[in-house]
Amino acid sequence: MTTKLCLKRSKSFLGIIFITILLALVISCKDITKNSEVKKVTPPNVVLIFTDDQGYNDVGVFGADDIATPNLDQMATDGLKLTSYYSAQAVCSASRAGILTGCYPNRIGIHNALGPGNTHGINASETTMAEMLKEKGYKTAIYGKWHLGHHKKFLPTRHGFDEWFGIPYSNDMWPFHPQQGPVFNFPDLPLYENETIIDTLIEQSQLTTQITERSVDFINRNKDNPFFLYVPHPQPHVPLFVSDKFKGKSNRGLYGDVIMEIDWSVGQIMEALRSNGLEENTIVIFTSDNGPWLSYGNHAGSAFPLREGKGTSWEGGQREPFIMKYPEKLKSGQVVDVPVMAIDMLPTIAEITDAELPLKTIDGKSVWNVLTGESKESPQEAYFFYYRVNELFGVRYGKWKLYFPHRYRTMKGQELGMDGLPGNYKMIDMEEIELYDVANDISETRNVAEANPDVVEKIKLLANTMRSRLGDSLLELEGSETREPGRIE
Repeated sequence: MTTKLCLKRSKSFLGIIFITILLALVISCKDITKNSEVKKVTPPNVVLIFTDDQGYNDVGVFGADDIATPNLDQMATDGLKLTSYYSAQAVCSASRAGILTGCYPNRIGIHNALGPGNTHGINASETTMAEMLKEKGYKTAIYGKWHLGHHKKFLPTRHGFDEWFGIPYSNDMWPFHPQQGPVFNFPDLPLYENETIIDTLIEQSQLTTQITERSVDFINRNKDNPFFLYVPHPQPHVPLFVSDKFKGKSNRGLYGDVIMEIDWSVGQIMEALRSNGLEENTIVIFTSDNGPWLSYGNHAGSAFPLREGKGTSWEGGQREPFIMKYPEKLKSGQVVDVPVMAIDMLPTIAEITDAELPLKTIDGKSVWNVLTGESKESPQEAYFFYYRVNELFGVRYGKWKLYFPHRYRTMKGQELGMDGLPGNYKMIDMEEIELYDVANDISETRNVAEANPDVVEKIKLLANTMRSRLGDSLLELEGSETREPGRIE
C-alpha cells in the first residue's frame, strides 16, 4: 500500500510539474505574440512642418542671430540638419506638389501658384504621402495651407487626409492685397473645416495659434494610432500676422515675431509628443516651401549667404533650412552636407515605414542611408531646377550648379518694399551658361564655366536626358513622361 501510494503521489507531482511547464510555455507564447503585435501596430509617426517663404537664414542654427528659435535649435541638436536641402521648386503650389508626391512638379502638371481663378489641381491618380501612409493604417491630418487646387475634387480630404483645417491657397489671395486684390478681383479668403467653409478671414493673427492647437489635439487623440500630421503654416508669407503673444518680441521686426511664433508652435507639437510618450518613435521634419519673397523688404526673410530668393533657381530660391528628428533611429547633432531635394521625402518615408511606393513613376529616391550617415553620396546623380511653366533653369551635379540661359528677377539695385508693400523687381537676361562650385562658393559669385568645360558638357548631357522625359518650354520641347493635372469638368 505504501509503495502504491508513493507511486501515485509521484505521478501526481510529475503531472503538476508538466502542467506548470505547459502553462508557462502558453503564457510565454502569448507574451511573445503580444509583443509582436505591439511592434506591428506601432510604426513611426510622421510630422511634417512646412512654412511658407522662409529663408535659409531665418533659423538660429542656420545663422539667424536676430530671431530667437530655441525649439528649432534644440530640434537640430537632438536630430540633424541638412545644409544642402532643396525645395522642389521656387514657388508655392509646385513646391508642395513635389514634397507630397515625390515627383518633379512639372511631371504632374503643377506649375506656379494656383489661385481662386484656376480650374485645375492635383490629379486623383497621383499618390500623396497621406494616401501612401493611409494604406499602412495611419490617421492623417493637415492643418494649414493646401494650395493644390481649391475645387472640391482637389481638396486634401479627397487626397488622403482624414482632417483639414486651413486655407486653400496663399493668404495674400484675398481682396485686401494692396496691389493684386483689385487687379485679380480676389474673392474673400475662405477658412475650411474639412470640406466646409466655416469663416472668411479678415485678419489672420490667430491662425498660427489655431493650427497649433489643432495639431496638438490631433496628437492627443491619436496617441494609440500611427499618424501622419502635415502642418503647412501660411506664415511667413505676406501679409504677415502674429498673435499678441509674440508681437514686438524679436530683433527683426514683424517678420522675426512671426518666426518666433512658428518656433513656439514647433515647441508645442514637440511637447505633445513627449507628454504622450511618442517622442522616440516619431519622425519630425521642419522645412519650407521656397526662399524669401525679397521684394517685400522688411517683411521678407533672409537667404544670406545665398544668392537671390523666391521665384528664382539661384540657391536662395530653393535651398532651405531642413531639420529632422527621429530619436529611435537617428543620431543627434548630425550636420549633413549631401544634396537632397524635397522629391526624396516620400520615398524616404516609405522606406522607414515600410510603405508601398506609388505605382506611377516618381522622381525622388530614398535618402535614408544619407540621413543615418551610412552614405556620403546622394542616390540622385543630379537635381533639376525648373520654374514658371516647365522651364529648365539649372542643374545641381555633385558640388556643381549649372545654369542655362534664362530670364530671372532680382532686387539688386532696386528699392526694397516696406511694411507690407512690395518693391519692383528688375529682370535680368542670362545669355550664356554659368557654372558655380556651390560647395566652395555658396553665394554663387564666381562663374567657372570656362575653366571646367568637361563638367559643363556632362551636365548638358544630363539635362538633355531629363528634357526628353519632362520637356523644356524654353526650348519648346515636349517631355515623353509628363502627366496631366486634374481638371474640373
